[in-house]
Amino acid sequence: MRNWLLAAAAAAIIVAPTATMAQAPIVIKFSHVVAPNTPKGKGAEKFKELAEKYTAGKVKVEVYPNSTLYKDKEELEALQLGAVQMLAPSNSKFGPMGIKEFEVFDLPFIIPNLAALRKVTEGPMGTNMLELLKPKGMIGLAYWDNGFKQMSANKALRVPEDYKGLKFRIQSSKVLEAQFRSLGATPQVMAFSEVYQALQTGVVDGQENTASNMYTQKMHEVQKYTTLTNHGYIGYVVVVNKKFWDDLPADVRTNLDKAMKESTAYANKISAQENDEALEDIKKSGKTQLITPTAAEMAAMRKAMEPIYEDMGKRVGKQLIDDVMKTVNAATN
Repeated sequence: MRNWLLAAAAAAIIVAPTATMAQAPIVIKFSHVVAPNTPKGKGAEKFKELAEKYTAGKVKVEVYPNSTLYKDKEELEALQLGAVQMLAPSNSKFGPMGIKEFEVFDLPFIIPNLAALRKVTEGPMGTNMLELLKPKGMIGLAYWDNGFKQMSANKALRVPEDYKGLKFRIQSSKVLEAQFRSLGATPQVMAFSEVYQALQTGVVDGQENTASNMYTQKMHEVQKYTTLTNHGYIGYVVVVNKKFWDDLPADVRTNLDKAMKESTAYANKISAQENDEALEDIKKSGKTQLITPTAAEMAAMRKAMEPIYEDMGKRVGKQLIDDVMKTVNAATN
């Protein structure tokens, strides 16, 4: 795979920004792993529209959804090698490459709502975390929302005991591993594009995801129960290859920044609406039973997961966790 990526990277150099080449447009390959009709998919298309408009055709954005170019484990390496110029990976994906701080967003119940999230991502913490990407050959351009996660399985999930012995698909994240182990379940790292088949064939028993991701990937059709826990948050960081970005003409970069700012506002505005609509469509399908936990059941889930915070403080950074919680509390009180 690495040899193939290197070949693709070499080919990408041919279309890298240059002064001449008969005014050929600068090509930005924007790869992602979800469907076009998700918040991220629509955000990528909006960026394409605005980038091409604001640069007056100097830039051409090619969007590759649904893992058509790269799967979860491949895309960040492809970006670093220059085989693709732009991605919007979930926060979880930066942990395995050594930037563990982004896994703070994986902690269960740490982000209660989008208003609190904004205080984190749009404040000094969010800016400082983006700076961590530069030594890895990436520049972080924006934070995009997906939304809050629900649990699904072929067994009704209400209290921690219901999770014992089940296998759950997760993104590659030590925090998410710890989350499911705290419930007595077995976490299994798996590419997003492989989840539907794994659920259908019983390779895994359940998964956690936002309603929009579940609906567009038809996961609800192969899961008997979906529990509305809103226990965790999925968000993305839009990243661009640093060398590619630094080599762009200044005027092009300025216009791309403008396009990214506006497409970010658009993507984040529609994310909650997209998830609400997807949840309603899931309900109408009748293929999975929706469960709304009681306050007592949610309290039991929170209690079961409490030890994760201390354990993961050693990995993510206790001070960072404390700072996020302090910022969130100030935003909600």
